[in-house]
Amino acid sequence: MVVVSKNPVYSVLFLIMTFFAIAGHYVLLNAQFLAAVHVIVYAGAIMVLFLYVIMMMNFNKEAEPSKTVFSQIVATIAGGILLITLVGAIRVYDIEFAVSNNATSIGLISNLGKVLFSKFLLPFEISTLLFLAAMTGVVLLGKKNTHS
Repeated sequence: MVVVSKNPVYSVLFLIMTFFAIAGHYVLLNAQFLAAVHVIVYAGAIMVLFLYVIMMMNFNKEAEPSKTVFSQIVATIAGGILLITLVGAIRVYDIEFAVSNNATSIGLISNLGKVLFSKFLLPFEISTLLFLAAMTGVVLLGKKNTHS
């Protein structure tokens, strides 16, 4: 329904429903943290931004330039090549799910925290410093120059 819907607002709402379905699959795969982050980041933040931008834009059929037949044919060929590439890439992979004894605790937050703060502590702290430097840079760039 995301692709078929004629109204872009309905299309975004169907995309939000799709994101919730993907989060449900994450829960079924015992990855609760990933499901929660997926809902918060995608359905919560990014889709609200998309919905806001779509509502602020003016979609008039009269204002939209018409597409030439050549551009429609080129778009159709490019879409077909993309579809063939994706189908070929999916057929190459042999997906097997290995079931181990502790497969029930793979996606839990406690295990993620243990790995994050033991094995990956240095990269985690470096990324924290990078985020701090980025926030400081944004504040300095956004600050008005008062000495002019």
